[in-house]
Amino acid sequence: MIAYLQGITRQRASWMLLLASAVLLELGAMGFQHGLGLSPCVMCIYERIATMGLVAAALIALINPKQRVFRWLGILIWGYSAVRGFQLSLRHVDYLVNPSPFNTCSVFPDFPVWLPLDSWAPWFFAAYADCAERQWSFLGWELPQWLVPIFALYLTTWLVILIANLAQKGRFGTCVE
Repeated sequence: MIAYLQGITRQRASWMLLLASAVLLELGAMGFQHGLGLSPCVMCIYERIATMGLVAAALIALINPKQRVFRWLGILIWGYSAVRGFQLSLRHVDYLVNPSPFNTCSVFPDFPVWLPLDSWAPWFFAAYADCAERQWSFLGWELPQWLVPIFALYLTTWLVILIANLAQKGRFGTCVE
């Protein structure tokens, strides 16, 4: 099993799957914003950036997944993006289900001065809503609540892939390299 998991990270198809799923999430966000007219909040913007990290991870690994440097860079960026996305979506859900003047998100994204994404591409990075605002629900869950299991799935899959790729002969029984 470990050899199989190690092997799939060397195949372009697995990285294309990661890329396609993250791009679909970004397109969904654009559809909700520009198609349905839902205004994003700061946490929505940060969650989009975490998803863009997944896109970046896949693109880097797709350069040549058989080469260790590209594969590991992709794996590490995937992990960081999944962890941050999961943390952000949990915090966003907290703002949503526990609204309070003392538990609220910022009105403006906090980008570095040298990277004012909200000024460069406001159609994608500008925030217009409050994080506690309920705008859309499906099966009783709001958008941020749906992002928790989505990022949890990315994170769980990443952990399995990470453990398999860290496996060495003698430690987990097999090694492919």
